Amino acid sequence: MDKKRHTLRCAVYALIVKKHKILLSLRKNTGWMDGRYGLPAGHLEKDEELKEALVREVKEEVLLKIDPSNLTLCHVMHRNEKKTDNFEYMDFFFRLEYWEGEPKNGEPDKSENLEWFDLDSLPDNVVPNVKAGIDYYKNKIYFSEFS
Repeated sequence: MDKKRHTLRCAVYALIVKKHKILLSLRKNTGWMDGRYGLPAGHLEKDEELKEALVREVKEEVLLKIDPSNLTLCHVMHRNEKKTDNFEYMDFFFRLEYWEGEPKNGEPDKSENLEWFDLDSLPDNVVPNVKAGIDYYKNKIYFSEFS
Protein backbone atom coordinates (compact mmCIF):
# COMPACT_ATOMS: atom_id res chain seq x y z
CA MET A 1 0.00 0.00 0.00
CA ASP A 2 1.50 3.35 -1.10
CA LYS A 3 0.28 5.68 1.61
CA LYS A 4 1.75 9.19 1.90
CA ARG A 5 2.95 9.94 5.42
CA HIS A 6 1.91 13.04 7.29
CA THR A 7 4.76 15.53 7.65
CA LEU A 8 5.36 18.47 9.96
CA ARG A 9 7.48 21.55 9.47
CA CYS A 10 9.96 22.44 12.21
CA ALA A 11 10.92 25.89 13.45
CA VAL A 12 13.40 27.03 16.08
CA TYR A 13 13.14 30.12 18.28
CA ALA A 14 15.73 31.94 20.44
CA LEU A 15 14.60 33.43 23.72
CA ILE A 16 17.50 35.83 24.23
CA VAL A 17 17.13 36.85 27.86
CA LYS A 18 19.13 39.39 29.85
CA LYS A 19 18.16 40.83 33.26
CA HIS A 20 14.51 39.73 32.94
CA LYS A 21 14.26 41.30 29.46
CA ILE A 22 13.77 39.51 26.16
CA LEU A 23 14.93 40.59 22.71
CA LEU A 24 12.15 40.91 20.12
CA SER A 25 12.21 41.91 16.47
CA LEU A 26 9.45 43.86 14.69
CA ARG A 27 8.64 41.93 11.49
CA LYS A 28 8.20 43.60 8.09
CA ASN A 29 8.09 42.55 4.41
CA THR A 30 7.94 38.82 5.20
CA GLY A 31 4.36 38.13 4.18
CA TRP A 32 3.63 36.53 7.57
CA MET A 33 2.74 38.42 10.76
CA ASP A 34 4.30 41.67 9.55
CA GLY A 35 3.86 44.49 12.07
CA ARG A 36 4.17 42.05 14.98
CA TYR A 37 7.08 41.31 17.27
CA GLY A 38 8.78 37.94 17.03
CA LEU A 39 11.86 36.13 18.25
CA PRO A 40 14.97 35.38 16.23
CA ALA A 41 13.75 32.20 14.56
CA GLY A 42 13.62 30.15 11.43
CA HIS A 43 12.87 26.90 9.71
CA LEU A 44 14.93 23.78 10.04
CA GLU A 45 16.73 23.02 6.78
CA LYS A 46 17.35 19.56 5.34
CA ASP A 47 19.96 17.57 7.30
CA GLU A 48 20.26 20.33 9.91
CA GLU A 49 20.13 19.77 13.67
CA LEU A 50 17.93 22.01 15.84
CA LYS A 51 20.72 23.86 17.64
CA GLU A 52 22.68 24.20 14.41
CA ALA A 53 19.66 25.85 12.79
CA LEU A 54 19.25 28.28 15.66
CA VAL A 55 22.95 29.20 15.68
CA ARG A 56 22.58 30.02 11.97
CA GLU A 57 19.37 32.03 12.43
CA VAL A 58 20.68 34.05 15.39
CA LYS A 59 23.84 34.91 13.45
CA GLU A 60 21.80 36.00 10.39
CA GLU A 61 19.06 37.92 12.21
CA VAL A 62 20.76 39.57 15.20
CA LEU A 63 24.48 39.15 14.36
CA LEU A 64 25.35 37.30 17.58
CA LYS A 65 27.88 34.51 17.77
CA ILE A 66 26.63 31.74 20.03
CA ASP A 67 27.85 28.38 21.21
CA PRO A 68 25.22 25.64 20.78
CA SER A 69 26.01 24.40 24.30
CA ASN A 70 24.54 27.68 25.62
CA LEU A 71 21.12 26.88 24.11
CA THR A 72 18.70 25.30 26.57
CA LEU A 73 15.49 23.74 25.26
CA CYS A 74 12.68 25.26 27.32
CA HIS A 75 9.49 24.57 25.36
CA VAL A 76 8.14 22.43 22.52
CA MET A 77 4.91 23.46 20.80
CA HIS A 78 2.84 21.44 18.35
CA ARG A 79 1.27 24.22 16.28
CA ASN A 80 -1.64 23.53 13.97
CA GLU A 81 -2.83 26.78 12.42
CA LYS A 82 -4.88 25.55 9.48
CA LYS A 83 -6.81 28.81 9.35
CA THR A 84 -3.76 31.03 8.80
CA ASP A 85 -1.09 29.10 6.93
CA ASN A 86 -2.42 25.56 6.36
CA PHE A 87 0.66 23.91 7.88
CA GLU A 88 1.47 22.07 11.05
CA TYR A 89 4.67 22.86 12.91
CA MET A 90 6.79 21.58 15.73
CA ASP A 91 8.22 24.71 17.34
CA PHE A 92 11.31 24.40 19.53
CA PHE A 93 12.00 27.31 21.90
CA PHE A 94 15.53 27.61 23.29
CA ARG A 95 16.70 30.00 26.00
CA LEU A 96 19.98 31.79 25.32
CA GLU A 97 21.77 33.58 28.15
CA TYR A 98 25.36 33.81 26.88
CA TRP A 99 26.59 35.17 23.55
CA GLU A 100 29.35 37.18 21.92
CA GLY A 101 28.66 40.67 20.62
CA GLU A 102 25.77 43.10 20.90
CA PRO A 103 22.50 42.37 19.12
CA LYS A 104 22.12 44.29 15.86
CA ASN A 105 19.51 44.05 13.13
CA GLY A 106 21.08 41.73 10.57
CA GLU A 107 18.02 41.69 8.30
CA PRO A 108 16.75 45.28 7.97
CA ASP A 109 14.71 44.19 4.94
CA LYS A 110 12.68 41.82 7.20
CA SER A 111 12.89 43.55 10.58
CA GLU A 112 11.97 47.12 11.45
CA ASN A 113 13.99 47.10 14.68
CA LEU A 114 15.19 45.08 17.67
CA GLU A 115 14.01 45.96 21.15
CA TRP A 116 14.38 44.62 24.69
CA PHE A 117 11.11 44.14 26.58
CA ASP A 118 10.48 43.21 30.18
CA LEU A 119 9.30 39.58 30.29
CA ASP A 120 6.26 40.68 32.30
CA SER A 121 5.36 43.61 30.05
CA LEU A 122 5.34 42.48 26.42
CA PRO A 123 3.74 44.63 23.70
CA ASP A 124 0.25 43.70 22.49
CA ASN A 125 1.43 42.99 18.94
CA VAL A 126 3.54 39.88 19.55
CA VAL A 127 3.13 36.95 17.13
CA PRO A 128 0.50 34.76 18.91
CA ASN A 129 2.46 31.51 19.10
CA VAL A 130 5.57 33.45 20.19
CA LYS A 131 3.59 35.15 22.97
CA ALA A 132 2.32 31.75 24.08
CA GLY A 133 5.82 30.26 23.94
CA ILE A 134 7.23 33.08 26.10
CA ASP A 135 4.40 32.65 28.61
CA TYR A 136 4.98 28.90 28.76
CA TYR A 137 8.71 29.49 29.25
CA LYS A 138 8.02 31.87 32.16
CA ASN A 139 5.67 29.32 33.74
CA LYS A 140 8.01 26.37 33.16
CA ILE A 141 5.52 24.55 30.92
CA TYR A 142 7.59 22.38 28.59
CA PHE A 143 5.02 21.22 26.04
CA SER A 144 1.90 22.71 24.50
CA GLU A 145 -0.49 22.35 21.58
CA PHE A 146 -1.41 25.58 19.82
CA SER A 147 -4.09 26.20 17.20
